[in-house]
Amino acid sequence: MRIARFSIDGNVAFGAVEGDKQDELVLDIIKGIPFTDFELSGTKVPLNKVRLLPPVLPNKVVAFGRNYAEHARELGNEVPDAPFAFFKPSTSVIGPGDEIQYPAFSEDLHHEAELAVVIGRMCREVPRERVQDVILGYTCANDVTARDVQKREKQWARAKGFDTACPLGPWVETDLDLDAASDLTIQLTVNGEQRQLGRSSEMIHPIADLIVNITEAMTLLPGDVILTGTPAGVGPLNVGDEVAVTIEGIGTLTNKVVKRG
Repeated sequence: MRIARFSIDGNVAFGAVEGDKQDELVLDIIKGIPFTDFELSGTKVPLNKVRLLPPVLPNKVVAFGRNYAEHARELGNEVPDAPFAFFKPSTSVIGPGDEIQYPAFSEDLHHEAELAVVIGRMCREVPRERVQDVILGYTCANDVTARDVQKREKQWARAKGFDTACPLGPWVETDLDLDAASDLTIQLTVNGEQRQLGRSSEMIHPIADLIVNITEAMTLLPGDVILTGTPAGVGPLNVGDEVAVTIEGIGTLTNKVVKRG
């Protein structure tokens, strides 16, 4: 099931996305929220009549850096022996079609296409054999990064945590199991030109390892998001660019870069 979060006539709801052709997609409005047992209402609205929002509002976004060897090397970094986590605040999250605001304190903004894991239940100290049980589904993410600030400040809070630095969407795909999610094509284009192309099977530390690692330290809540790293090919974004992340079996997340007002 593809679960989207959307607004229509000032109201916010979740809905199940139905259909195959983009211009014919409809949303069956969900009774309740997708983190507990829910029912479909049978009330349907065309997708093109609503505004898609970030598919979840995470309490926290846990991101893992340098989880693809070629990406680590392209920036001159060592490949980490263990998962390397950092955080993006909830205020950095935006949805499909929202604008990425180029921060005034940077002159080198980069894209990073990522597979995002959405947590479905409160969990801590998750054993490897129970990882599947805590995952609601998967979505597309762009770990937008002020690369010059990242290099200059070393600590990544501002470089990766500024407002609009975490586009998510377009929806959460719940029908992928852990095995399927571990071998998906991840692609990013800027103005239609391919910049990144990789597979989630290229991760140094697979999804299960990341969840085991972070839940050893902290509790994850329903709706929390884990970013699993980016393939090689990261590069600059400029004002006016349209950047699109496409992940096999999930969909496409598109955002435009604008000057921060």
